[in-house]
Amino acid sequence: MSVSTEQAAQQMLAVLEKTVSQNPNDQKQAMEYITAACQQDFPVFVQCLSIILRAQQCQSYVRQAAGLQLKNVLYSKDINTSEIYLQRWLQLAVDVREKVKENVAGTLGTEPSRPSIAAQCVAAIACAELPSNLWPKVINLLMDNVTNAASSEMLMESSLETLGYICQDIDPKVLENRSNDILTAIVHGMRKEETSVNVRLAATNALLNSLEFTHQNFANEPERNIIMQVICESTTCADQRVRVASLQCLVRIMQLYYDFMGTYMGSALFQISLSAMKSEEADVAMQGMEFWSTIAEEEFELNLEYTEQVEREVPGAACKSLRFTEQAAPHICPILLETMARHDDGDDEDDWTPSKAAGVCLMLTAQCIGDNIVNIVVPFFKNFQNPDWKFKEAAIMAFGSILDGPDPRKLMPMAEQALPEIIASMSDKNVNVRDTAAWALGRVIDTCSELANNPGLLQTVLPALSNGLHQEPRVANNVCWALVSLVKACYDSAVANGTDSSGQPDCFALSSVYENMISELLKITDRADGNQSNLRITAYEALMELIKHSPKDCYASVRNTTVIILKKLESLLQMEEQATSEADRAQVRDLQAMLCATLQSVTRKLQPCDIIAVGEHIMGGILQIMARAAISKSNVVMEEALLSAACLAEYLGKNFSRYMPVLKPYLIQGLSNVEEPQVCAAAVGAVTDLSRALENEIAPYLDEIVEILIKCLQAPKLDPNVKVVIIGTFSDIAMAIGKAFERYLEPVIKILTDAQSAAVVTDVNDIDNVEYVDRLREACLNSYTGIFQGFRVDDVQESRNSISRFVQPLIDLVLASCCMEPVPPSDLLMATTAGVIGDLLGLYESDVVHIFNTDVVHSMLNKARKSKLQKCRSMAIWASKEMKKHVDKIKSVGFNFNS
Repeated sequence: MSVSTEQAAQQMLAVLEKTVSQNPNDQKQAMEYITAACQQDFPVFVQCLSIILRAQQCQSYVRQAAGLQLKNVLYSKDINTSEIYLQRWLQLAVDVREKVKENVAGTLGTEPSRPSIAAQCVAAIACAELPSNLWPKVINLLMDNVTNAASSEMLMESSLETLGYICQDIDPKVLENRSNDILTAIVHGMRKEETSVNVRLAATNALLNSLEFTHQNFANEPERNIIMQVICESTTCADQRVRVASLQCLVRIMQLYYDFMGTYMGSALFQISLSAMKSEEADVAMQGMEFWSTIAEEEFELNLEYTEQVEREVPGAACKSLRFTEQAAPHICPILLETMARHDDGDDEDDWTPSKAAGVCLMLTAQCIGDNIVNIVVPFFKNFQNPDWKFKEAAIMAFGSILDGPDPRKLMPMAEQALPEIIASMSDKNVNVRDTAAWALGRVIDTCSELANNPGLLQTVLPALSNGLHQEPRVANNVCWALVSLVKACYDSAVANGTDSSGQPDCFALSSVYENMISELLKITDRADGNQSNLRITAYEALMELIKHSPKDCYASVRNTTVIILKKLESLLQMEEQATSEADRAQVRDLQAMLCATLQSVTRKLQPCDIIAVGEHIMGGILQIMARAAISKSNVVMEEALLSAACLAEYLGKNFSRYMPVLKPYLIQGLSNVEEPQVCAAAVGAVTDLSRALENEIAPYLDEIVEILIKCLQAPKLDPNVKVVIIGTFSDIAMAIGKAFERYLEPVIKILTDAQSAAVVTDVNDIDNVEYVDRLREACLNSYTGIFQGFRVDDVQESRNSISRFVQPLIDLVLASCCMEPVPPSDLLMATTAGVIGDLLGLYESDVVHIFNTDVVHSMLNKARKSKLQKCRSMAIWASKEMKKHVDKIKSVGFNFNS
């Protein structure tokens, strides 16, 4: 070590002592010194910290402070900062990095305190260097520390902690070829023969973090048996922390390696999980229930995938569920029901408890096994009348929890019997019972919506709901949702009985009380305790649903609500100016977002004359909110404000053009915000709505908009799903400006051809991948179609010439979208594809029949004609008729795109 580094370490030692000083000025000066030292000479800075960290003669708190500062300049939770730190570290001279690594690794096992800060430093460096194979020996070093009989308890524990941190933070692919060494160390530390529970705990936590890259080990039966054995043995450890961590491992294994678990369920896992569920220790019991919740979710998804594969006629479709939940339900459900009744009146509503975990597990079990849940749970419903509020509340909770599973027709008789008890329970003296009853009422109406039209029910349920709105925030919150369920059910029933051309019914069963319901919800938004239990936000959301589901005879109430919302918006703008704390300002911004969302609901319901009358007022408020949101960087507010502006444009049409000069800067800001996909998506949606509303009047603003849209598609950070939406937006732009789209044609066609080349299913079993490819192809087809329609004129030859530059990639995409292999296209994709086929046949007539008159295309059209989706059927029928009309005119010459 050079003299300068030695002196710097001595100075740093004195500074680190002051970082924990009780004197704020000392702390401030110390942190300023550390920041400056890091910036001025980073190599010396990290060496000094590593030297102090390793120096056992230094006081423990100083060593910890050194380690903490070292870790903080090596790792950051922020992705951008972390990348900067990574490059800064890798650019250090090799001898500097080696010295720091030697010191931090040499510190393992020497710290008197837990957890080891050296473990975090070693892990941070390993995560930086292993992807570049710069520290390949670190895994062996840590493994030797654990397996060496001469190693101390602290060395074993800190080395296992290090492995855990590495496994947690690094890309799993980096460690796949080192899984054997890592598991050797972990299994050694987890053995029941290990006397130190701290070592066993560190090893078990490390296993939990390593499971994602141990696929090869789990695929190997002997290795899998060893791993499962040590985990199962650890579930019986005397230390609760080890038992909980072991159960967490089993939960994660069920998510990752479900297919391999058939062998272990009967022999071990079933009894282990039941024993855990019955435990008096809350953390253990909740992990036991999480185990079965995970299985139920997994098997529900497998059943769903199988159903979708059958519907899409995927060759060789087979259900991969091992039916664990169905077989175990008679054994686990009684435990769940008993646990649901084991909670205290003083339980915090935000705390996660065994009772709540049991309720969720029961709900997931019902979703998974459907009708089979009914007979298992029905006997427990006798507790509806139990004088012990805990059992009464549990029975109501159980009833509400199973409603997503069975066939609604099977539930209807039960629901009719249970509803009077549930409604009566909304007046119970215990707040827990009232809260759960309000929640269950909404669930019943959601599931068995036919009950909402029962006049006798309305006579009893409406007073109960009205009374509930004035109760404790947690109760009123659930009453709001129950009210929404009732309104939706009544509205859907009225729609089924007939509507006008706008799709609205004249009236519905709640027309006489609709104005009072709106009034009550508005009062809730002003409640002093509205911040509790998310009540104020929920009331606004309920208000939006009531407006959305309002019949024509309730229009006056909707119009009046618009005026009230605008006044509230003005008031909030003043409140934000007066807010003194960040918490108060955040609360105001949340309300601004909700009011913008509510404005969208009323705008969609207003009649044209009323929209024009209040449009100026609405847009003025939106622009003020955007200005504030741009300054405060409030993404949620900006998102809702953009959606509100787009909604207003949709209904004002070209009258909206006068707002474009002031809206454009906020629109551009939203489009450029690629790190916030929801804001960016809202801005993209606004471009779509503005294009449709303004038509050719949007042209002056498009150069900058299209340029940014293209940049968004090139941005690696932007959510791929938003990119799909952007691609579809070109369709609306082209339709809006017609042949003026020529100036954007070349880059957009390049984007579309690149996108369709990337639209390839890589894994037929990955539903997300399959659906993404379908959406991407659909977006490309829509854009081609929009350009096609925008360029089309009355003269056929001119239309052909206009699209000749992109007709070949369009046809290629159509043919790719028709293929039934590797998986059939979705109904929406088939509808779009059939529409394009019909358009091309209409323009090129017999010239293209030989391209589309193939088995592949006919197979797609035949499937589309049988679709449950009306649009898909009609498009397929139309395309088939176009094909038949021109099939006799097929020419023997090849197709000339320019003819």
